[in-house]
Amino acid sequence: MSYLKEKILKDGVVLDGNVLKVDSFLNHQIDPVVLKEISNEFIEYFKDKEITKVMTIEASGIAPAILVASHLNIPMLFAKKTEPSTLSNEDQFSTNVHSYTKNKTSRVLVSKQYLTPDDKVLIIDDFLANGEAALGLIDLVEQAKAEVVGVGICVEKSFQPGRAKIEDKGVDIFSICRIASLENNKITFVEDEH
Repeated sequence: MSYLKEKILKDGVVLDGNVLKVDSFLNHQIDPVVLKEISNEFIEYFKDKEITKVMTIEASGIAPAILVASHLNIPMLFAKKTEPSTLSNEDQFSTNVHSYTKNKTSRVLVSKQYLTPDDKVLIIDDFLANGEAALGLIDLVEQAKAEVVGVGICVEKSFQPGRAKIEDKGVDIFSICRIASLENNKITFVEDEH
């Protein structure tokens, strides 16, 4: 069993509404051992994709995305949720993204300067539920006429429709942990169901 799965079973907390809280080691306080394992698994899976840029959405995806980018010696770009005064509307790609956990829609954006048609982009995020964040990032990449080479997810809630939505776009998706159920406050992984 991977270290990430062990940490989820040991320290993950299931909340009402099918929410898995992993903020003690993944998206508030960061366990560097977890991040190293995650980045190694992403790099192994996507190693033949000729990636030129790793992309995520602020804030929780930044830690795993920067580590992957660091190993590949390429830039990491994150979609901002707040428009900086230094970036005009004509100089940005933007889209709307709805957060399942926060039940909030945010306009996210990236500078056209940092996302070009020559880019081959690996999207990394901490969670996949309904797929809205990943689809928003895919939209930004498509607006730039760049190529999405894949989506890497740390923790996927496989009982929600995110994976199917990404696969319907023809995008390769790899999730390190796939959760089949959070029913009765019990975490069940997809591979445990067989």
